[in-house]
Amino acid sequence: MTIFQLDILDLSALMCSKVCHDVISPVGAIINGLEVLDENADDPEMRAFAMDLVKRSAETASAKLQFCRLAFGAAGSAGAMIDTGDAEKVTRGLIENEKTKLIWDAPRVLMAKNKVKVLLNLCLIASAAIPRGGSITVQTSGDDPEISMNIEARGVNARLASHVLSLLDGKPENGTVDAHSVQAYYTGLVARDAGLRLAVDVEPERIMLAAAPMPKLNGSAHPDETALDSEDAAA
Repeated sequence: MTIFQLDILDLSALMCSKVCHDVISPVGAIINGLEVLDENADDPEMRAFAMDLVKRSAETASAKLQFCRLAFGAAGSAGAMIDTGDAEKVTRGLIENEKTKLIWDAPRVLMAKNKVKVLLNLCLIASAAIPRGGSITVQTSGDDPEISMNIEARGVNARLASHVLSLLDGKPENGTVDAHSVQAYYTGLVARDAGLRLAVDVEPERIMLAAAPMPKLNGSAHPDETALDSEDAAA
């Protein structure tokens, strides 16, 4: 099966839809909190509740937007290098909470923009794989441009959605991509552009997502080495 080609305008529209979907919930909660404040000006308990709701929701919205800026946005000019310390900061802001622990075991370096995008998007997929919480460990090795990365998610009932593997490989099972599935498709798209080969390993209560430089033959990626390595994904 050949790699699915999504029209660039459709891709842009779907990514915008995803970002709006992610941000609208905390923004809506801020509006609700302000309405409670307005309706309960003389009730100290309700005012405290509303202020806490506004504060937490604003922090959530900010964390989502900061993450999206690096994971999906331009974040600098073409060919820009990104500080992985910034990547760690936005990832902690987004996914680390009372349910999920982030273990960032990677050196702080400058990394090519699209490789940072791959790293962040794999973290997002790892987080979605453990909805009941657990731990996510991020590791990198080597130096850019030969850098490799591993993101491990551990948690009860850890699992990847059935469509993720095919989307990472650029081959959606039903031949279409929607706003719900576009993030996994985008991850595979950026990985291929960055010269990275993705691999997925699934075990009970553990998901391993990896990205490594594509093997090269005569200075270019080997034609047989461009697809997602998911040999063990059905285990």
